[in-house]
Amino acid sequence: MKATALLNAALDELLERIRPVLALVSNGRRGAGAGVLAGDGLVLTNLHVVGRAHTVQVLLEDGSRYDAPVIARDPHVDLALLQIPANGHPAAVFSSSRPRPGELVYAFGHPWGQRNVLTGGVLSAVTSLRGWHGEVPVLRADVQLAPGNSGGPLLNASGEVIGLNAMIFGGDQSVAIPASLIQSFLAGARKNQRMQAAL
Repeated sequence: MKATALLNAALDELLERIRPVLALVSNGRRGAGAGVLAGDGLVLTNLHVVGRAHTVQVLLEDGSRYDAPVIARDPHVDLALLQIPANGHPAAVFSSSRPRPGELVYAFGHPWGQRNVLTGGVLSAVTSLRGWHGEVPVLRADVQLAPGNSGGPLLNASGEVIGLNAMIFGGDQSVAIPASLIQSFLAGARKNQRMQAAL
């Protein structure tokens, strides 16, 4: 009983930490997905969530709504970056540790339009899938996902983002883009922003 209470308290703390950095992202045509606040007004999501739209709608946990331009895209890893006013919004913490198969993981998103749903499971493999432009590193887990989870975070037990949920593969296996690729994508986008600002 004591162990159950401790686990519930830990999950409550995880939810309180991650809820403010989760966004609802809609391109106005095909429903909605999720996004993660990455600092400086940047919102990270999947490219397939925004599609070909140049501007999408972003709704935050505090009720703020924004028309957010898509400022970076990478079809190779299915990532897109949106810009909203910084306004002191909190930012997710991305893990710098290598994910380990067998560790507990949690997916957070908006499946079937339900806001802020948490599902848990086990990280099954750190592997790769063949995409349009070659092999892409991915995390596979048995967390339950549905439409609306795309673009939401895959978390470790500490509440750090270890990946961005992208799709379901092989029936019951979810696929997430690992934090290492996300950090590279963010670094490239921020560099381009600085270069454009200097022009």
